Amino acid sequence: QVQVMESGGDSVQAGGSLRLSCVVSGLSYSHFLLAWFRRAPGKEREGVAAVGGVGSTNYANSVKGRFTISIYFVKNTLYMQMNALKPEDTAMYCYAARESYAYYAVPPLGAGEYTNWGLGTQVTISS
Repeated sequence: QVQVMESGGDSVQAGGSLRLSCVVSGLSYSHFLLAWFRRAPGKEREGVAAVGGVGSTNYANSVKGRFTISIYFVKNTLYMQMNALKPEDTAMYCYAARESYAYYAVPPLGAGEYTNWGLGTQVTISS
């Protein structure tokens, strides 16, 4: 019931910033669970940031304080602002959503909690 398309990936130097975004059709103002995941070559898919309908967010320890997930409801758009980027942030970043809403005290970062996925956008950070 939702359709997404990520954008914003690019190649930047360490310390730089990027903002990822995707438009989410059918987004509810109060009932949603959205997240950003990433997968680097040779590594497992990692949940980076998540935001839930109760207004809570959750971040992987590796990005906490540097990445911020947010929603611009007027345009049904999910964002992730990424600052102070490091070479280890290099990965394919993918949007995820749980189509069937469920309450989570802490928005989960486990891939198994999500049902809808974007194709991904490449982020490359050079030293």
